[in-house]
Amino acid sequence: MSKNNAIAREDLENMIETKILEILGDPDAGLELREEFKAKLRQRQGRMSPTVSHEEVLKELG
Repeated sequence: MSKNNAIAREDLENMIETKILEILGDPDAGLELREEFKAKLRQRQGRMSPTVSHEEVLKELG
């Protein structure tokens, strides 16, 4: 494959996943989140760590 036709691995994985979902359907379609799970998500959001950029990590560890 020439450089001009190269595809990123992530793009390829997304294309494969999309095609599989088209063929098999989404197994979670029509399902709803339980209230207890929603509550856990809300708690976790309140505890989330601040986001650190790639550059900041490199400065600290580099």
